[in-house]
Amino acid sequence: MYPINDREYLKICAEIAKTMSISLSSAKKKVEIKISQKGSKTIEEKRQVAQDLLKMCKKDEGQKISASKILDKLMETQDDEDNFLTED
Repeated sequence: MYPINDREYLKICAEIAKTMSISLSSAKKKVEIKISQKGSKTIEEKRQVAQDLLKMCKKDEGQKISASKILDKLMETQDDEDNFLTED
């Protein structure tokens, strides 16, 4: 699929990336997958698919923790293992 350079479309993709805490290229890829699944042809249809995905992301945002918070939690050390290193 060729890249879409519509300003409004890119703005929606940037908002998706911000909401999901992912890169812009990953957000665009997610939207492009949805576009290809729905078979959208015109730029208006593609914008609508992106808008629908944004609404779904915002709805899901309140229900679960963001990816950055999950990563922060995974990177914390346990109290008794602060100075522990494993060697091969």
